[in-house]
Amino acid sequence: MLRSPLSTLAGVCAAASIAGCVPETEGPTLEQAPPATYDGIETRLLDDDLVNFRAQMTGVATRADLDAYTRCAAAQYTLIRGYTFARHVRTSITEEGGVWVADAVYTISPELPRGLQTLEAQVVAADCAEQGIPSV
Repeated sequence: MLRSPLSTLAGVCAAASIAGCVPETEGPTLEQAPPATYDGIETRLLDDDLVNFRAQMTGVATRADLDAYTRCAAAQYTLIRGYTFARHVRTSITEEGGVWVADAVYTISPELPRGLQTLEAQVVAADCAEQGIPSV
């Protein structure tokens, strides 16, 4: 029986899509991977109200984990300096070999700053403590 090129192509496409659903077995699974660890934060005062945080995590970490880690550090540092609010300026995140590094900059102030990415330090610090995220 002769098959048309279209029916052969349809069969190949169907087989390829089914094969794409088979999970990969190479590499560790999520359960086998080491848990995320908080490896420390460096804090550098760039100006009276401008602070740089360099945070590092290893294991099963994500960008959101690093963002939370630097946010917690910024909140605690804001309180240490006697201020009430912080505003996120920027964060650069890199990952290499399971080591995640965030380089974040925040402004700190006694008054609510203008901008969308502001945080009330006391509220954020309390939330971080509740979630078990370390800070400065």
